[in-house]
Parts: sequence; C-alpha cells; structure tokens
Amino acid sequence: MDASADPVGNVSASPPGEPAGVGVRGLHNARVAADGFRSGFACVVGRPNTGKSTLTNALVGNKVAITSSRPQTTRHAIRGVVHRPHAQLVLIDTPGLHRPRTLLGQRLNDLVRDTWGEVDVVAFCTPADEPVGRGDRFIASSMAALARTPVLAVVTKIDLVTPERLARHLSEVADLAAGTGVDWAEVVPVSAVSGENMPLLERLLVDRLPEGPPFYPEGELTDEPEQTLVAELIREAALEDLHDELPHSLAVVVDEMLPREDRPADQPLLDVHATVFVERSSQKPIVVGRAGERIKRVGSAARAHIEALLGTPVYLDLHVKVARDWQRDPKQLRRLGF
Repeated sequence: MDASADPVGNVSASPPGEPAGVGVRGLHNARVAADGFRSGFACVVGRPNTGKSTLTNALVGNKVAITSSRPQTTRHAIRGVVHRPHAQLVLIDTPGLHRPRTLLGQRLNDLVRDTWGEVDVVAFCTPADEPVGRGDRFIASSMAALARTPVLAVVTKIDLVTPERLARHLSEVADLAAGTGVDWAEVVPVSAVSGENMPLLERLLVDRLPEGPPFYPEGELTDEPEQTLVAELIREAALEDLHDELPHSLAVVVDEMLPREDRPADQPLLDVHATVFVERSSQKPIVVGRAGERIKRVGSAARAHIEALLGTPVYLDLHVKVARDWQRDPKQLRRLGF
C-alpha cells in the first residue's frame, strides 16, 4: 500500500455553528456582528467547464469541489467556507447550467436556479479563452430577473490568454449585459491558478454580504458529508482516466466506510467500499479495463486524494455495476442521491 499523504485535518462535516444568542458562541457571535462582521452566501454559476470549481477551491484555500476538464463535472451544490477575521463567505459551487437532455440534467438546472435565488451575491463565470456564446446569454437572461441580488461577472482563466484577447472578452461581457438586461455589479478578470485578482474578487464578494455572525465554526471548510466527498474524489479520478469516453454516464456511491478492526492505534486503516455505476453493460468493461487495469489505476489515484482529505491510510475497494439508463430513471436517480 502507498504511504499516506500528509493529512489535511481541517475538512469537517459537522453541522453549522450555533445561532447568535445561544451559549458562549452565540454571545461571541453577537459581539462580532456588532463590530461589523459580515457573513453570507455567494453562488458561483456559469455554463459547464468555466472554472467554477477551481475558483471555489482557490477562494476557500483547499479542495472542497472536484475539478476536471470534462464538462458537467459538478453534480451537487457544494459549499465551501472562506474564513477571514472580519467576515465569513460561504461559496456555493453549482453544476454548469446547460440545455438538459436527461432528467438528471433538468434536476441539476433546477438546483442552480433554486440556489441563486437564495444567496446574497452571485458570481457569474465566463472563461477568457472562449468567446461569449449562447449558453452565456441564456444564463445571463435568466439572471436578469434577480433585481435585488448583485451579480458579479467573473472572467476566469485569464492566465491562458493574451491581453488583446482578454480585452475582446471584456467587451463581449459588456455587450452581454446590454443584450440581456442583466446589470453587472462588477466585472472582475481573475486567474484561480496564478491568483491574479483573487483578493480583489474576495473583497468584492464580502463587501456585498450583510452584517451578521458566522454560520460555521472556525476551521470548517465545507459541510459536505465525508462519504459524499470521497465519492466525488473517486468520480474525479475516473473522469480523468477515462477522458472523453463516457464521463456523463458515471456515478459513484460509497457503500461503507469503517475503521479496520484490530489495528494498532498508531497504525489505523480505513476500509472504503464504493461502487462505480455505468448506464449500459457495454460501458462496464471500459471502466474496468483489460484485466482490471483501469479500475485499479483509478483506485490508486483516488486513494491518494482520499488519504489527504481524511488524514489516514485508506484501503479502497471499487466495484463497477450497471444501473441501466440511470440519468433518465427517477428511481435510479433517487438511489444515487439526485
């Protein structure tokens, strides 16, 4: 077994902090709020593969959402918490809004719209290395009705383009507002990879939060259950290994996570049993690979990330099963957590 990576130790699935006025924490929170402490929620939206998850991870300062070059990687609204002395910003990374072809796609789109209607500020991402297109216009038109919620246009991936191309994209973003009726509160070009303008984006988001106590305890970076995070890390590893062969057909469920019994206290081992689901029988051998080579490779890559997340050595047991046409079947979607 590979040696475990250094533990992160600060990703927690505990519930949010106590409300103001309850116990010592509540009294402290009330005092912080009186001193101008800001806290609230920001929704990160955009069409698929615009850098939303990379942006979220960069602002949080740790990996809370999986990233991939494959479109529609994100399938849940992932919360990442940014802690600052004067504020707490809760980022909600959403699935890419797209023209749905399946029931899953419809549900993901509904999730995005429900989310942006309940936050304090929206960050709408458009990548600088791609022209503004119909998908961007569709989303911007939908957001034009958010009259009371400020929307920041965040131009991502500026490290990939020349200054001339960035200038053209910024002009396209301005035209997008004029053509759809959305009113940009700010237009911010950023690179989550190089960090350029990321402090500015954080400040602009925080400035639009209301005053109030923090929602999460100090050090808590996400409220996602550990099993959900582990399942997502396995799916990320599978997406990267499979490239473009069948990314939308994959779903992962963690069946069991238990400490190995009879292990010395200084040599713990966590047993993780998970299932990778595909939609058709013909897809199963693609994921398994010749003599199981691919699924072993996926497991090895995923295990390294899981060990870093949980801070403990992991034995990862993966199986591949068929859930026929699960993206279109309401019962299968419920079973898989959608």
